[in-house]
Amino acid sequence: MRKSLSCIGLLAALVVAIALLLFFTWKAGQAQDSHPQPLIVGRVLDRQSQPVVGALVTVRASPEGEILEQGNTQADGRYAVAVPASIPERLTLIIERSHFKPGQVNLDAASIQKLRSGQSIIVPDLTLAHVINLAFWIATLIFCGVLVLIATGTLHNTLAALAGAALIFAFSYLGPIININFFIFTFPIGISYVDWNVIFLIMGMMIIIAVVERTGIFQWLAFTAHRLARGRIWLLMGILMVIAGVTSAFLDNVTTMLLMTPITIQISLALGINPLALLLPEVMASNVAGISTLIGTPTNILIGSYANISFNAFLVNQTPGVLLAMAGLIIYSEFIYRRERIAAREAGISDLLLEKLAERARITEPDHLRKAAVVGAGMLFLFIFGERIHLLPSVTALMGATALLIWIRPDIEEMIEAVDWTTLVFFIALFIVVGAIQEVGLISLIADAIGRVVGGNLLLAMLVVTWTSAVLSTVIANIPFTAAMLPVVGYLTLTVPGADTKVLFFCLSVGAALGGNGSLIGASANMVTSGISERAGYPITYMYFLKKGFPAMLLTVTLALIWLLLRFLVLGGSAG
Repeated sequence: MRKSLSCIGLLAALVVAIALLLFFTWKAGQAQDSHPQPLIVGRVLDRQSQPVVGALVTVRASPEGEILEQGNTQADGRYAVAVPASIPERLTLIIERSHFKPGQVNLDAASIQKLRSGQSIIVPDLTLAHVINLAFWIATLIFCGVLVLIATGTLHNTLAALAGAALIFAFSYLGPIININFFIFTFPIGISYVDWNVIFLIMGMMIIIAVVERTGIFQWLAFTAHRLARGRIWLLMGILMVIAGVTSAFLDNVTTMLLMTPITIQISLALGINPLALLLPEVMASNVAGISTLIGTPTNILIGSYANISFNAFLVNQTPGVLLAMAGLIIYSEFIYRRERIAAREAGISDLLLEKLAERARITEPDHLRKAAVVGAGMLFLFIFGERIHLLPSVTALMGATALLIWIRPDIEEMIEAVDWTTLVFFIALFIVVGAIQEVGLISLIADAIGRVVGGNLLLAMLVVTWTSAVLSTVIANIPFTAAMLPVVGYLTLTVPGADTKVLFFCLSVGAALGGNGSLIGASANMVTSGISERAGYPITYMYFLKKGFPAMLLTVTLALIWLLLRFLVLGGSAG
């Protein structure tokens, strides 16, 4: 009995002690809330009015005086630093960040008096300027080296980007042992430049494509085009270009050409014409039509994620220009390949080869195709209307891919292996390399230079962005070029009057994707098509593609740009 009473007493004492502790903690919190510590609040920006993240803000009693408090700028460039209980006569803020010249703010007497009275103060925005040091030149040379390796084919695209990322981290971590100016950024900062919305959107779409391509739908479409044309090569070319274009609007153009190229080569050989007479128009149509949707080209995926442009916005603002460019491209292709049509055999295709092609062009998994169509329709609905609930395209792609996998229950290991991890690693490494030149200020210099050229003229800005992107995309693969240009166009969007409609991002989309038709290395789809064609014994040389593609690039970019000028300058269009 006594033991029970002792336990109860101890428990009661414990309860009372906890209650008293909570009471005094609450009172202390109330006292603290009634006398909040004053803060110095401000924001740090770069010369393009973009937030400077991770800058160290130090409160000192004088420029070289004792350190009183410290804080860091956040994702929006803002900081809030508490002041000490005893505030001296003078206060100075020192703002420091790698690759920037240090900034300084001296608080006036009125501000110090407010702080002493317990009031927080807001200081004006501070702009930091980049400093050109050893890290600037290292990052720039690495970026240019990656572009050269990709352009010349010396290394695989992914290996070139990985080598660039590895060198950047090597200089950042090992270089400071020799010279502190070798430092570019830490691994966490480098990873922060990776746009994971892009990565997961591509991964989700790859899973969907892995299911769809096994149904045989693409081979069936190509063979059906041959049957509809009934041996008329001019009609077959037009139909194949339309199929490639429409397919590329909803799948990426690389996948489209991977699936259509083999059977196009077989049909071409059966008709007695050079396969390049159909393959080049197809791949150019794929590059053109892909820009009509967010998911049609890798460049659009990059642009849409960076600028927060919706699926619907691409559809509305790009499709009329795409239709105009496609019409011009079909007429151009029919004209330049008229000799191949004249030289084609009139006898047509043999019955044996026709039977062989028909066998390969069967839809092998109709049930899976129907289920994929249902899921695809749902995804299309969410791509178009999901923006109203702030549903990211990457989330839609992942939900659609997962739903389809659960519905059809394929071999999950086979589906995961079907994802092109090489491409995903390429994008991740590329984001890091481009992030390095953004970190050290190269992007800032380019943005300043273009800004000085265009001034406040929206028409001139549209022309410069479009044609610069188009021409440079013929010598630089358009994916790394687009990734590097995004911050530049973002700066112009903020500074050029009337550019808040995001028209310059649409100009970048047109220039980068259609500019890819200017040369063999301009777009990934070009190189994929060339590789398959070469293995079949029909290599596409750089000069051959340049001869046929560069005039097509000039024509299609001009037609698409005419629509953008009409849409945004005459009709007063907007990004929505």
